[in-house]
Amino acid sequence: MDKKNTFQSVDEYFNAQPKETKKMLLELKQCILKVNPEAEELFNYNIPSYTLVKGGKREQQIMFAGYNKHVGFYPHPTTIVEFKDKLSDYKTSKGTVQFSIDRPLPIELIIKMITYRMNVLRD
Repeated sequence: MDKKNTFQSVDEYFNAQPKETKKMLLELKQCILKVNPEAEELFNYNIPSYTLVKGGKREQQIMFAGYNKHVGFYPHPTTIVEFKDKLSDYKTSKGTVQFSIDRPLPIELIIKMITYRMNVLRD
């Protein structure tokens, strides 16, 4: 994906991705909506974002982005720490996990991460 592009909507962003990247991004979106069907779709920092609580600010959102060889998933740094052991097969940083385009997404793990983050926000 050309980072110089400025997209006007999440759909425009998805449609600009290569086929496999778009497929994975849509799967991530479905994971979020499975955990929280009322998640509000936003477009922050030129990438898709979903609120986990009504009117959620950045700390209350999950974001993701498409790249040539991976998708970046941004569930929040505390979530990365909580799931560190389960993420050992993936490249991670403070608030990000990278899922390679050439491997299926770990859907069950992603749903657990989103659920964890939602529960943290509710407490």
